[in-house]
Amino acid sequence: MTYPHTQLFIDGQWQDAADGRTLAVFNPANGKEIGRVAHAGTADLDKALAAAQKGFETWRDMTPADRSKIMRRAAGFMRERAADIAQVLTQEQGKPLAEAKGEALAAADIIDWFAEEGFRVYGRVVPSRGNLAVRQLVLKDPVGPVAAFTPWNFPINQVVRKLGAALATGCSMLVKAPEETPAGPAALIRAFADAGLPPGVLGLVYGNPAEISRYLIPHPVIRKITFTGSTPVGKQLAALAGQHMKRVTMELGGHAPVIVAEDADIALAVKTAGGAKFRNAGQVCISPTRFLVHESIRNEFAAALTKQTQSLKVGDGLADGTQMGPLANPRRLTAMAEFTKDAVERGATLLTGGERIGDAGNFWQPTVLADVPLDARVFNDEPFGPMAAMRSFNTLDEAIAEANRLPFGLAGYAFTRSLKNADLLTRRVEVGMLWINMPAMPSAEMPFGGMKDSGYGSEGGPEALEAYLNVRAVAVMNV
Repeated sequence: MTYPHTQLFIDGQWQDAADGRTLAVFNPANGKEIGRVAHAGTADLDKALAAAQKGFETWRDMTPADRSKIMRRAAGFMRERAADIAQVLTQEQGKPLAEAKGEALAAADIIDWFAEEGFRVYGRVVPSRGNLAVRQLVLKDPVGPVAAFTPWNFPINQVVRKLGAALATGCSMLVKAPEETPAGPAALIRAFADAGLPPGVLGLVYGNPAEISRYLIPHPVIRKITFTGSTPVGKQLAALAGQHMKRVTMELGGHAPVIVAEDADIALAVKTAGGAKFRNAGQVCISPTRFLVHESIRNEFAAALTKQTQSLKVGDGLADGTQMGPLANPRRLTAMAEFTKDAVERGATLLTGGERIGDAGNFWQPTVLADVPLDARVFNDEPFGPMAAMRSFNTLDEAIAEANRLPFGLAGYAFTRSLKNADLLTRRVEVGMLWINMPAMPSAEMPFGGMKDSGYGSEGGPEALEAYLNVRAVAVMNV
């Protein structure tokens, strides 16, 4: 499928930037330019903001049933178009075609769930303490126009989690999507436009991320900020939002521990955590990264993980049989080389991988490191790539302490046959999402978010809707 030129979506219309600027989009499998994306300027942002305010005033006054019908139609379009969307997404992001199609189909499920959950945005009636003639009401209203900032690793998923909750509660949203992967988010927005969404309810812009965030966050039209990305950038945006008293949801970086207890099913742990490690070439915020393996099974686990890793087929995401595609950009190749070099110099053992593949595209060998010291960068900074770093432990308390050592607290994994161990891990591992004896299975109906430096707020479950609502108390006395 031919890669499209990606335009801005403002006030219900697809359009180029007012000043005609564009940015190049590259295929990470070969490094070649495949298209252009419109680069918004201040004039475009002003137009988009005015449209978002107008769209909000229309959308908030529609019934949940009418909003739900439009959202469900959009979900239907995502399912119908999933194969074509996957072709575009793989070209710009690199992930295997099956993963790209799965992302498009998952978006449809998320939209459907939020479309129904919008019916359950309830207030309540609170009995008066002293006078039965007083009717006390708790009302929940949409917060207003929202600015959303989303990353390149899951260009559709990270947008749909935000807009699903926003639209279900009656908010409008202006999305600043990633310039490196613009066509995937545009396909998602197009599904809503074709479903009959009123003009201005959804907007889409691209450009200079720092300039756009500095303009949108303080703007009086915008009442809430939602961001997915790195912790350092998230802290900057949260600070800016705080200066202007804007509501914020932050889904930030992680460094997920994987605790493999002495009594773990090793084959299950390798298949599950090892498979998850190299999904999307490790460019996943909830990717398993720090493998903590009991001393008694460390050699068996390391050998099995290495064998599985070496069997992966790396190649162009569009090619049949590809299990891991290229990294999204050349910056990740540099990071992988630096992480590997630092770990080995500090005493880690390189079991497999650790090198770039070829000289065309952003391909990196799936990498496994053993006996990684705690002061190695890969055990302190999120690698965000196809790299599994292992070290051993002797007691579960020791493993939990290491899992909690870093300021990150997004996701975690554990493997054990003991209910006692599972209970201890459940209570003490400091992460927003913990999966025990299973792969990560985030769904629309479950909370999705972290704690500590991994952010705050949820992008799943009923909790996600609360972030887009103002709660008001109203008391009326009958006279």
